[in-house]
Amino acid sequence: MNDTYSGKNAVITGGSSGIGFATAKLLVDAGARVVITGRSQTTLDAATQRLGKNALAVRGDVASLPDLDALAAHVRDHLGTVDALFVNAGITGAMPFASMTEEVYDESFAVNVKGAFFTVQKIAPLLSTGAGVVLTTSAANVMGMPEASVYAAGKAALRSFARSLSRELLPRGIRVNAISPGPVDTGILENTMTKEAADRFKAERVAENPMRRFGTPEEVAKAVAFLAFDATYTAGAELVVDGGTTQL
Repeated sequence: MNDTYSGKNAVITGGSSGIGFATAKLLVDAGARVVITGRSQTTLDAATQRLGKNALAVRGDVASLPDLDALAAHVRDHLGTVDALFVNAGITGAMPFASMTEEVYDESFAVNVKGAFFTVQKIAPLLSTGAGVVLTTSAANVMGMPEASVYAAGKAALRSFARSLSRELLPRGIRVNAISPGPVDTGILENTMTKEAADRFKAERVAENPMRRFGTPEEVAKAVAFLAFDATYTAGAELVVDGGTTQL
């Protein structure tokens, strides 16, 4: 453990697993206090047990404004001010354009777009001068991937939020940037696809990746921490962490 972020407070939505958890662990291990959110109490309990006493968990759905109000109240009562907000909660799901349903479309935008926007709005009054907000976009927002039209459009909206919300929050000294992960092995594919579909998807992504591998959550977490704390002259940017997939 080091003290790089000692005295700093962070909030991470979708922080109980994957990239969110890896970022929470990086910050806690470096002395920060972190509030994580998620929809599963069981998963949150397991995450906080692994993270230790400097981590707190709040169960909630980012698509629910009452849940976000409760999150903001909890953060205000337990942290006071926030130095870093990582807006990471989101859902995936592949579905062909021709068979897309209104239910799936609405859920995707409710969580990935509405949830992200109002997370920033609700936590913004608690952000300290010089705070960093990081949004999770995706390589899909620039690639035109098949069966990902709705998901990709939602992530493209977050890319736009990084610019527009920076313009609105910079007068308070608050920077908003985005992290754009490519294929990262978080385990989510196995939870949303059959094993055969997940294996096929992984093989396709590895074959087209210049580094010929998936990234790790820990690699993305380092980039998140950089944008949140160290990139003090960067606003409205999207940092791509995808093994070169969208760049080479």
